[in-house]
Amino acid sequence: MHLGGIHHLTAISARPRENVSFYTGLLGMRLVKKTVNQDDVSAYHLFYADGKATPGTDLTFFDFPAAPERRGTNSISRTGLRVAGENTLGYWRDRLRKAGGVTGAIAEVDGRLTLLFEDGEGQRLMLVDDGGAGEAFPWERSPVPAEHQIRGLGPIMLTVQAVSRTAFVLTEVMNMRRVRDYAAEGAAVQVFAMGEARGESGPAAELHLIEGGDSPVARQGAGGVHHVAFRTPDDEQYHAWTQRLNELRVPNSGEVDRFYFRSLYFREPNGILFEIATDGPGFATDEPMETLGEKLALPPFLEPRRAAIEAGLKPIG
Repeated sequence: MHLGGIHHLTAISARPRENVSFYTGLLGMRLVKKTVNQDDVSAYHLFYADGKATPGTDLTFFDFPAAPERRGTNSISRTGLRVAGENTLGYWRDRLRKAGGVTGAIAEVDGRLTLLFEDGEGQRLMLVDDGGAGEAFPWERSPVPAEHQIRGLGPIMLTVQAVSRTAFVLTEVMNMRRVRDYAAEGAAVQVFAMGEARGESGPAAELHLIEGGDSPVARQGAGGVHHVAFRTPDDEQYHAWTQRLNELRVPNSGEVDRFYFRSLYFREPNGILFEIATDGPGFATDEPMETLGEKLALPPFLEPRRAAIEAGLKPIG
């Protein structure tokens, strides 16, 4: 039983209108689902992905009126977005800087060309050359040319105080493999891969673990990350993961039906929230693929409350 890679990553924004403008207008991602946080329906839950809303491409945001994140350890410290080729990284460097974005220089990190940047709220992101491996589904209405569009998520970087405790859960509970180490900005980084293949795995199936030392613990807020989710293909394996966590006495949420996928939540020993999520049913289960994200979508159990929910949301266009 193996996880298939990153499913989605959910971050926090206090400025949803600007968030939509940045991720669809500047980054050229598709808004594939405009819905609400099912545990707090006063907040949007916005999903950005590729042209077909493929699992593993979803960068999502909760609309919380929160203070800015206090950066520190025991947090998800940077989110990788995969693109193809050195020319594409050059395109993005120039596009981001022209828009006034905060970017680094294109540099080789862990054997891959990488470009660090941030959104307007300080969300820490990086574009990573994945070599163009695997399928890609560009969005035909994106302002970014198809060959330069973001292809999906990965790797995800975690900074923790006790690397060994997180590493134990990754390998002994979640069946990941430690595949290599490298150094970045003076810090030691351990790379853990998902999937059944032995040896190297691509960035879509990697977690990079950094020793945070004595740094203060992060305080979650706008510009920070709420949780990361991992892929499981179907209900059978999803139920098997629930059974595994219970047998190993890992405290967890129990099975949660999010309508678009099924979820299982737990915290690793340093307090970062993990989720295991099914690939289906998918975002086209209640909207045509051609018009995903154009209207507020609510799962059936929230539909009777639509009028009240819409009245409590801020217009975001």
